[in-house]
Amino acid sequence: MHPPIHRHVRRPVPRIGRAWQRGFSLLEIIIVLVLIGGILLLVGSRVMGGADSGRARLAQSQLETLAGKVETYQLDTGRLPERLQDLVTAPSSVGGWLGPYAKATDLQDPWKNPIEYRVPGDGRRFDLISLGADGQPGGESYNADIRNQ
Repeated sequence: MHPPIHRHVRRPVPRIGRAWQRGFSLLEIIIVLVLIGGILLLVGSRVMGGADSGRARLAQSQLETLAGKVETYQLDTGRLPERLQDLVTAPSSVGGWLGPYAKATDLQDPWKNPIEYRVPGDGRRFDLISLGADGQPGGESYNADIRNQ
């Protein structure tokens, strides 16, 4: 008895057809771009939201520091400044000025809007106000006005 003979049957090798050679269709590319854009939008909104939150905290801290500079000016001159610019350059009508008490950049909030100074303040000697991200009075969230405490 002879062992069975195994014949090797050649199977046809699949050829790379036109479906594999054509690449991606325009529709597939558009879908991928839309998905990538959505992901970038989501990540970007979270990063920008964090930036606004940080700027709001920085504005509050900046107002408190600037309030201390206004009080130092008052201790040196015997009166409150008429305007915030008096902290940077000596007014001609004031004696005892030992400044500069602040730099010009200290008079802008983190959104590069001018800080408002009001004498008398709302129930205090003076108020310092940042108008928030939108630079407009009022607002909510990061657009809300920020005042010194």
